[in-house]
Amino acid sequence: VEIYSLHVDCKVTSRFAHTVITSRIVNRANESREATFEVELPKTAFITNFSMSIDGEVYPGIIKEKAAAQNEYDSAVSQGQSAGLVKITDRKLEQFHVSVSIAAASKVTFELTYEELLKRQLGKYELLIKVRPKQLVKHFQIDVHIFEPQGIHFLETDSTFMTNELTEALTKEQNETKAHILFKPTLDQQKKNSELDETLLNGDFFVRYDVKREATAGDIQIVNGYFVHYFAPQEMPVFPKNVIFVIDRSGSMTGRKIEQTRDALLKILQDLRQEDHFSFITFNHKVVEWKSSLLPATEENVASAAALVQTLAARGGTDISGALLAAVGMLDKHEGLPERSVSMIILLTDGQPTSGERNVEVIQENVQKAINGKYALFCLGFGFDVSYKFLEKMALSNGGIARRIYENADAALQLQGFYQEVATPILMQIEMQYPENSIEGLTKNNFKLFFEGSEIIVSGKISNELDLLPVEIKAQSHTSNLTLKEEANVKEKEQVFQNQRYIFGNFIERLWAYLTIQQLLEKAISAQEEDQKALEAQALDLSLRYSFVTPLTSMVVTKPQQQEELANKPTEAG
Repeated sequence: VEIYSLHVDCKVTSRFAHTVITSRIVNRANESREATFEVELPKTAFITNFSMSIDGEVYPGIIKEKAAAQNEYDSAVSQGQSAGLVKITDRKLEQFHVSVSIAAASKVTFELTYEELLKRQLGKYELLIKVRPKQLVKHFQIDVHIFEPQGIHFLETDSTFMTNELTEALTKEQNETKAHILFKPTLDQQKKNSELDETLLNGDFFVRYDVKREATAGDIQIVNGYFVHYFAPQEMPVFPKNVIFVIDRSGSMTGRKIEQTRDALLKILQDLRQEDHFSFITFNHKVVEWKSSLLPATEENVASAAALVQTLAARGGTDISGALLAAVGMLDKHEGLPERSVSMIILLTDGQPTSGERNVEVIQENVQKAINGKYALFCLGFGFDVSYKFLEKMALSNGGIARRIYENADAALQLQGFYQEVATPILMQIEMQYPENSIEGLTKNNFKLFFEGSEIIVSGKISNELDLLPVEIKAQSHTSNLTLKEEANVKEKEQVFQNQRYIFGNFIERLWAYLTIQQLLEKAISAQEEDQKALEAQALDLSLRYSFVTPLTSMVVTKPQQQEELANKPTEAG
């Protein structure tokens, strides 16, 4: 079975990426064989389409409500048949896998489409394409077109498998607002060495870039009555942070995990700013406060904290509740923290609560009551023994986020990377205001914190014939209260995307739907049960209307002989 053509075709328009992967396979044997299509795609993406055509006959994937699809599937298939087609493979990727039997000398074409909104992190957007054909491919290419009306500030490509020969197969063209990247290695360039038919193409291919930013109140783009507003202020004074690290040192952290935690914390301590205040709480079945209050991040305090970190040893149970409530108590009673400052608690744990309060719902409730909107809680779950659902709900209910730390060689880097994302808060209480009576379906438009290097995105539908879309942003910076104003000329903005040959349809409308679904699902995590049902119903409706495979929908993949399989979107919480 030979893959004779594999094309990855990606169009990024104003951060919204639309990727089509097409694989053509021929069975050169003289009996029927299994042809396999395996794609790893970013977890943040939604699959929107899949089809296979065998000798001219097309078998489409059909997106349905998950429960309905499951019922249909169960009745059609005897139990014990194939597990789902999509599974999480690492911290950034999930894998879509489908096989089909094809007759001798037959050909099959697989085509998968997925979409995602690229998220700005640490000052750049990253497009990740996983490359793993597992064999030499006669016609192999990655073709990326980027159009950013704000202008491209910088652009770089990177990969984990490049050699000097392969670099020759890579071309980049770029002007003010557009970039084209083509990677098209010949068979010889793909080979590990001339004797063996083994491929070098195995790993990650990255395109990273950022855009130019002129306007103070961000940038507005409009297509077919839908708008998107990007806001990423730069060069603002940084808020002092008051941060308490709450570190699990229970028995299960022994060995590599506690070592990696020590490594990461030592680096993070070096990154604290002089004006920050900080403290440590470590916990197993006992909760130990390093000091009774937060200390300024002076050189000697940081050195003394580093000495403590060096001695961290793991044993005993896990009292998550006691440790978090101690952290909140410490922030509550601390006098003399800078007036305009940002307080946060960063929890790192690798397990379930086994000491103190063990009921996760009670812990969530108590922690939320104690924090009461005053501080942000970030929860890092180390490995797969944590209840990620519990950590995610707790973080989202308290103005933070949760992240899983994968137990790989780079776990310390993952921890540091997370800290860097939240290390520089530059705005708080951000409100993005639009004319109420002329905008429908507005996505989330107020944000507690804005960290340098990230980006706020708001999207909505302009409901009546507006000529000008006025925008007002209110926020607090370290030094003052800000009000920023901007007006977008709707007709002019619509013109920007006319005649762009590689704009895919109503991409801002799809971006709006993607963002709305993501936010509804996130909101549902920390909502009460009846609200949860309403939020999920809305998200399901949009998933079906725009054909996205989300955690609420399934794609029914049809095959020859009336066979069917299901593709579901896995979530980090399982």
